[in-house]
Amino acid sequence: MRAYTTYLWLNTKKKREFINITEELEKALEKAKIREGLILASAMHITAGVYINDAEDGLIADIEEWLEKLAPFRQDYRHHRTGETNGDAHLKNLLIGHQVLVPVTDGKLDLGPWQQVYYAEFDGQRRKRVLIKVLGE
Repeated sequence: MRAYTTYLWLNTKKKREFINITEELEKALEKAKIREGLILASAMHITAGVYINDAEDGLIADIEEWLEKLAPFRQDYRHHRTGETNGDAHLKNLLIGHQVLVPVTDGKLDLGPWQQVYYAEFDGQRRKRVLIKVLGE
């Protein structure tokens, strides 16, 4: 088994952003020269996440609205007693999850017809990274 690791660095323009990173995973897979295996994408920050879903603007807006209903920005999070103001971002990370694992078959990401991989930023406007690790033969 071989392994290949790279990092995707992001600096979002807004506090909350959803970025399609499928193409970045495809580039990493090409460099790894692995035909069969797995590729992991993992947000290396506790106020961001990675998920797989449809690349449709209305759905992305629905996801953002859903997350805000479940973990709204509020002033009274206990976490804010530390001087931070991003308690909601930590909770949104728990809802989305911080990583995904995608099968690799015949040298390609083995995603469903509408599936895309997204980086979800909940406390942005600063430099962050995603670990991309490819394992296989």
